[in-house]
Amino acid sequence: MCRNCCSKAKMVPELRKQFNANFTPGKYARFLRLLNEATGTTVPFRNAETPCFFPGPLMERMCLYGAELIHQLVDDPDYQMKAAAAIPAEFNVPGDTGRPLFVQADFGLVRAADGGMEPRLVEIQGFPSLYAYQPVLARAYREAYDLPANLDCLLSGLRAESYEALLRQAILGGRSPDNVILMEVDPPAQKTYADFVMTERICGIRTISISDIEKEGRRLYYWRDGRRQWIERIYNRAIVDELQRTGVRLKFDLRDDLDVEWAGHPNWYFRISKFSIPFLRHRCVPRAWFLDRLEQTPADLENFVLKPLYSFAGRGVAIGPTGEDLERIPERERGQYLLQERVAFEPVIETPHGLTQAEVRIMYIWLDELTPVAPLIRMGRGKMMGVDHNRELEWVGGSAGFTAPS
Repeated sequence: MCRNCCSKAKMVPELRKQFNANFTPGKYARFLRLLNEATGTTVPFRNAETPCFFPGPLMERMCLYGAELIHQLVDDPDYQMKAAAAIPAEFNVPGDTGRPLFVQADFGLVRAADGGMEPRLVEIQGFPSLYAYQPVLARAYREAYDLPANLDCLLSGLRAESYEALLRQAILGGRSPDNVILMEVDPPAQKTYADFVMTERICGIRTISISDIEKEGRRLYYWRDGRRQWIERIYNRAIVDELQRTGVRLKFDLRDDLDVEWAGHPNWYFRISKFSIPFLRHRCVPRAWFLDRLEQTPADLENFVLKPLYSFAGRGVAIGPTGEDLERIPERERGQYLLQERVAFEPVIETPHGLTQAEVRIMYIWLDELTPVAPLIRMGRGKMMGVDHNRELEWVGGSAGFTAPS
């Protein structure tokens, strides 16, 4: 890359240079201590030594691209009919809504023709992410490293108070916190438990294991402070992949006609997902095919990724699969796999351990309008970006994104 291209590819070089020059292990230790104190837990996954700094126009472009992709799917009746038909019968929940309440778009940064950075879609998902945890992570970075006050860690002009009010509105939906729960499989065992704790503090709700929920007639109940409490609304964090993998036994059936509202209807886990990618038409979307509809195997399979449609946290993903890998999948299961062009992440974050890649998740809340609310960053130097795949490295892991003023 030429010298001029290098300067274009760097993420706010003056901030990066200043941060790296002033970094000390003691500041990182303070950051981790502040994070654990703020969440009241020991965060089990790795958070990077550094936040990431992004130029405003690049962050705005990712927010715009994500919104265009989401609208392309939600506003297309033909796509929605196909997506509804693809929901597994055992997980098709009644009361489906016309749009997702929580939705994310994940982007990798690739080198553009002019030497700058261009977002490329990695995944899109109509399922909640770390909406309560991510702003806390950003605040810990800001305090531990004394970051400039003019750096924004939220989007759409939101500040801490207005963001929390928006999140409460989305999760509670006007209901009493006593009648709203966060539902998960064995919550204390989840790596995202810190997010549940922060959600409880912001919204006043309780986190309940899906196996502890009871049913009577068309109503669901949980126990709160020794009292059996009616559940009017559920903030669903239970992932289908884990329900199947753990074989957890429920006291109700998700397909039941229940007198309950969903803060994020479970069907959007399927409706906007890896299943969506072959239907998208956008400059930022890589080529992708359902394996059972692949007419000709690409000659450059090393540049593709084979993904199960509904796995989570990278389970079952094969990077650079071989023809034999494709052939080993039984015919009856091939429709449940996606062959997707691999996003060639450009390492753009300068660290003491060398240039590092960053995957940017733009998180949206859709109430009156689709609103980008916060970025979530994953840094890595391996083939996969998830925190589980970079455990033995430094200056990688979960991180926060700060936008520099234009």
